[in-house]
Amino acid sequence: MGKRYLILDDGTSFEGVGFGDLSNTTGEIAINTSLNNYQEVITDPAYRNQIITFVQPSIGNIGINPKNYESIMTSAKGIVVSQAENISFSQLKNLSLNNFLKQRQISGITNIDISKLRKHIRDHQVRKASIVSNNDEHAFDQLQAAVLSNQQIQSVATPKPYLVPGKGITIVVIDLGLREGIIRQLSKLDCNIIVMPWNIHFSEIKNLDPQGVVVSSGPGSPDEINSVVIENIQQIQTELPLLGVGLGHELIAMANGVKVKRMSLGNHGSSHPIKKIITNEIIYADQAQDYEIDRTTIDNNKLIVTYVDLINGSIQGIRIRDYPTFSVQFFPEGSNDVEDSLDIFDEFVESIIAHRRLTNE
Repeated sequence: MGKRYLILDDGTSFEGVGFGDLSNTTGEIAINTSLNNYQEVITDPAYRNQIITFVQPSIGNIGINPKNYESIMTSAKGIVVSQAENISFSQLKNLSLNNFLKQRQISGITNIDISKLRKHIRDHQVRKASIVSNNDEHAFDQLQAAVLSNQQIQSVATPKPYLVPGKGITIVVIDLGLREGIIRQLSKLDCNIIVMPWNIHFSEIKNLDPQGVVVSSGPGSPDEINSVVIENIQQIQTELPLLGVGLGHELIAMANGVKVKRMSLGNHGSSHPIKKIITNEIIYADQAQDYEIDRTTIDNNKLIVTYVDLINGSIQGIRIRDYPTFSVQFFPEGSNDVEDSLDIFDEFVESIIAHRRLTNE
């Protein structure tokens, strides 16, 4: 480990110590407030092209667990931490966080004053950052000139269909950067799951004869999504129960005439307080959110707001009045024994059963 630097696109520099892969890297910087589950965050496709800054004081202290992946492929560009531990509890006793980052070619930097960095990012709305060996003028010029890819979904979504067998109802999952937690929860309900590429057409979905469709979470801006996804949602919701998560939630909103806008800072973390409007219940859920629904563009005759963020008031869930379609911005599959939102999957299955009953009458 040697001296490394975190440089920001406003010209600020933080000195630290490198670990993991030691190549230079550039990405959008995201502040993650999770106090645990760092492995799930690093392997979440939603962090494609991002440098994740963890506010927890120490990470790496439980090693890497093969059961905690959200995706086998890793998409983050780098991680920034206050203190990194070199501990492994894997069977081979060799997969510490440091070795894991080396394997996945993810750059890390530690010994950073996270409180100072977090405040600076919040106050100056910094977007891009680099982890580099030298904080000279050339490095800053390269950071300023860097253009991050807008082909993010294509980089993380499955290129080919695959099946996760079950004996229950058949559900098509449209993969925009799928978290494995969604598959785990649908499997617990014995669903027969068919995972399809993001650019599948509605006719192909119908040929599979599913009883419901899920549009998954994923990375990037919803404005960069090919119009085929929006068109699919508009057709699916008229015929089948539909659930959207994360990016899928944003696209369902857009497919129903609602605008989505970039947040000034974003929500990234776990155990985030969210209010379920119909019951006034407070739930806690994970988030990886950079965009939000523009409340001023909602037509209340067409759409119902179902969940709101208790910290910043952002809309976290919607339901379409005319169709069995609903969505949530947060991740409903739960983690770290927080299962407040798992009933969303039960609700989805119940909506499928009710829809089948109505259509068979």
